[in-house]
Amino acid sequence: MTVHLLKLSVGSESFDDMIGYQTRRLTEARRAGRMEVLTHHTRMMPRRRPQVLGGGSIYWVVKGVILCRNPVTDLVPLVDEEGRRFCQIRYGPALVRVDPRPCRIFQGWRYLEPTNAPRDLEPGEIDE
Repeated sequence: MTVHLLKLSVGSESFDDMIGYQTRRLTEARRAGRMEVLTHHTRMMPRRRPQVLGGGSIYWVVKGVILCRNPVTDLVPLVDEEGRRFCQIRYGPALVRVDPRPCRIFQGWRYLEPTNAPRDLEPGEIDE
């Protein structure tokens, strides 16, 4: 069964901010000759990794509201120069608006069961 991740987008003010940030990151990677992939680093590898990779998304909380999502493409275990382990969450560039839902602030990430995930908004649907 699929499971999603829920993560705060610190510093974002809106959906447009999210698009701008992700576009800038992809452009910077292209110019630097790096792999054009969106990533987020976190300390802990999800224990439910197979379920996240089985169609899960990373849902973004912007200013206390679940606002959008990106499909998760991979969860890569890495080790930094100082020997600390972390997880690189890789996600696709398709940023999908979802039905806005209030969400309390938290640290790190949380699992989000599909039954609790907000529905995707249709193109042109108002999301105020």
